[in-house]
Amino acid sequence: MGKVWLVGAGPGAADLLTLRAARVIASADIVFHDALVQPDVLALASRARLVDVGKRDGRHSTEQRFINRAIVEAARTHPVVVRLKGGDPMVYGRAQEELDALAAAGIATEVVPGITSALAASASLGISLTRRGAARHVAFVTPRTGAGEAASDWLAAAASADTVALYMASRQAPAIAAALVGAGRSPATPACVVENASLATERIATTTLGALAGHSPLALEGPAVLLVGEVFREARAARPNLPWTPAAQSGSIGPERRLLAGR
Repeated sequence: MGKVWLVGAGPGAADLLTLRAARVIASADIVFHDALVQPDVLALASRARLVDVGKRDGRHSTEQRFINRAIVEAARTHPVVVRLKGGDPMVYGRAQEELDALAAAGIATEVVPGITSALAASASLGISLTRRGAARHVAFVTPRTGAGEAASDWLAAAASADTVALYMASRQAPAIAAALVGAGRSPATPACVVENASLATERIATTTLGALAGHSPLALEGPAVLLVGEVFREARAARPNLPWTPAAQSGSIGPERRLLAGR
C-alpha cells in the first residue's frame, strides 16, 4: 500500500505553495489534480503521471465516486499518490469524501494545507477580513448545493457575519446580493469580487450590495470569490465601479509581485 497526500495547491500562484506541498508534489508517482491547478504547479511533479479529475462548472466533470475509486486503486500500485486540490483541501474541497474512502480501504493519508482563495483575495485587496474594531467574525459560505443534498442555510450566516466570503457564488452574484439585502443587510454594504486571486490575470471589481443586485450577471474568465462587509469600504473607495478593472491598472498586482512570481 502506498500513501495518499491531499495537497492544497493554493489560489493559483506557484510560489504560494507551502514548502511541504512542493516537496510532496515533487516526490509523487501519480497526481490526481483539479482543473484549475496551474501548469507551473503541475510542472513540479516532474516524475509523476498526471491525471485531470477536475470539476468544471457547466461542463462534463469527473464524478466524485470515480475520483474516490481511482485514488484508492492508485494507492495499491504507487508508493506516493497526490490528490492536488485548488485552495485548501478542507475548505469546499470535498476532502472528507476522499478521506473517508481511503480510510475504509485502510490506506494511509495526510493532508497538506493550502491558502484558500478568500485569504488570497484579502491579501490582494490589502484589507484584513478581521480588522480590529470592525469585524469580529468571518463567515465562509457557499449557496451551492449538490444533487441530493439538503438546502443550505447559507443566507442566515451571511446576513449576520461582519465579513462574508462567498465561494462558488460569483456567477450568481446579483441574485445573492439581492438575497442579502432582503435578509437585512444594507444595500450600501461594500462588496468585492476577486477573480484569479494571486495570478497575473487577477481582476478586482468593487461595488455595493444594492448596485450588484441590479447588475447583469458578471462576465468571468476564471474562479472568483465574493467578499462582503464594511471592512471593504476603503477598497470600494479606491476602485469604485463595476465592471472589471484590469489588474495591471488597478494596482492589485504590482511589478514586484509579478517579478517574484516569475511573470
